[in-house]
Amino acid sequence: DLLGRSPIQLEEKSIQNFLNNKTVMVTGAGGSIGSELVRQLTLCKPEKLILVERCEYALFQIEREIKNNFPEIDFIPVIADICDFTRMTRVFQRHKPQIVFHAAAHKHVPMMEFNSSEALKNNALGTNLIGELAGHNEVEAFVLISTDKAVNPTSIMGASKRIAELFIQDLNTRFDTRYVAVRFGNVMGS
Repeated sequence: DLLGRSPIQLEEKSIQNFLNNKTVMVTGAGGSIGSELVRQLTLCKPEKLILVERCEYALFQIEREIKNNFPEIDFIPVIADICDFTRMTRVFQRHKPQIVFHAAAHKHVPMMEFNSSEALKNNALGTNLIGELAGHNEVEAFVLISTDKAVNPTSIMGASKRIAELFIQDLNTRFDTRYVAVRFGNVMGS
């Protein structure tokens, strides 16, 4: 009623089939979207979950939650900055993810106005780096978690995420990996 549209029904069975027994990587695994994504992914019974996060405390929190609530899930907590080419190359080579959910991002609009270079570095260039590594390592699917603020962007954060989407579109033409982007909205009517 609040949204003015019918609820979206997910094809849960096909999602579970897609993720079941796969090695799945989530970047930004300790963030608000990343951690919820991790919780939902545990229900799909992946073979292994690779949790990538640069904030140690956030990674510790989601690691503890998964360990306590889903002891049967094989997961690996990885402290890493997505902009660190050498570190992320090793992570891909060591863990060989089949599916990547890329949720790592700077998302606070006003803060990114004051830190525009960091927004561009992390949201756009970091996405391109992770996307290229996914392609070079023959990942089956790469899902960019984007934002409704990337539509006709009016902020640095929105523009940095729009650039990330453009990078993903380009990578989709260069690699066999299937690249997709989903836009999340966190403001009613956005």
